[in-house]
Amino acid sequence: MKPQELLYLSRADIEKINIPMHEIISSLERMFVEKGKKQVEMPPKPGIHLKKDSFIHAMPAFIPSMKSAGIKWVSGFPENYKKKLPYISGLLILNDVETGIPLSVMDCTWITAKRTGAATAVAAKYLADPASSTVGIIACGVQGRSNLEAISCIFDIKKVAVYDIFPEASRKFATEMGEKFDFPIEITNTPRNAVEDMDIVITSGPIQKEPKPTIEKGWLKKGGFASAVDFDSYWTIASLNEMDKIYTDDVSQMEYYRSIGYFKDTPKPVGDLGELLVKSIMGRESSNERIMTMNLGLALDDMATAPLIYDAAKKSSIGTLLPL
Repeated sequence: MKPQELLYLSRADIEKINIPMHEIISSLERMFVEKGKKQVEMPPKPGIHLKKDSFIHAMPAFIPSMKSAGIKWVSGFPENYKKKLPYISGLLILNDVETGIPLSVMDCTWITAKRTGAATAVAAKYLADPASSTVGIIACGVQGRSNLEAISCIFDIKKVAVYDIFPEASRKFATEMGEKFDFPIEITNTPRNAVEDMDIVITSGPIQKEPKPTIEKGWLKKGGFASAVDFDSYWTIASLNEMDKIYTDDVSQMEYYRSIGYFKDTPKPVGDLGELLVKSIMGRESSNERIMTMNLGLALDDMATAPLIYDAAKKSSIGTLLPL
């Protein structure tokens, strides 16, 4: 009998493969349709919390139509920047759906960044004004970059305004993203200037259980769309109550988070993106509606992305085979 082997893919391997963002967006869009049809399996993610505002989560999911099953073990430590370490780190295991045998273990840093941006893009495709052309970014880290990259796959961007509590982060973002894209990137000195008059606003700072929010009522313009990647950490209760509609990527997970102390006063969502894509709930009904998606980050996102990487790695003979 041939010994069982799994394919180990490092972060460098995955970055070398570099699945295009538009392919990840398409895969997530397909996944959300399956979720809306209730053709997926994903329990709420359990976690442990070693330090204030830190987490390590176990995230299992199964997407039958994609023949994708596995789990991500991911951590988020907001103080890691002081040690020059990434905020997000972890590993993902992809299993064979016929036998359950592990096929691959891969670094999840790149995957988490890209699929999170892709989920924002899917939401924006269905909830933002189709003519949106201006984007505000608050927090110029990994997620600020991936979300802007994903949004640019859906909309014709004319202008971007960015803000970060660390001015050097804003400058680095503007330089790097300015070289990658041909739209102007303006560095602002207040968060308000990155929100007002923007068609799309993305907040992507660290997730906080006891946030001290910045964005006030009236900053997001009528007809604007916001993606709160950092839960409700940047948005005051008054600004959230001003939203005409709030969506999430999974209602049951939001309720789970609420039960452990997050989203204390955040309004309940209309529904989730799966329901939206299969049209069991309404999306935008007026050009004046302020709409937000508060995506939590789903194991389903990861399992919609991991097979793309695994298949590409096998075709290109990238990675290291390890014995089981």
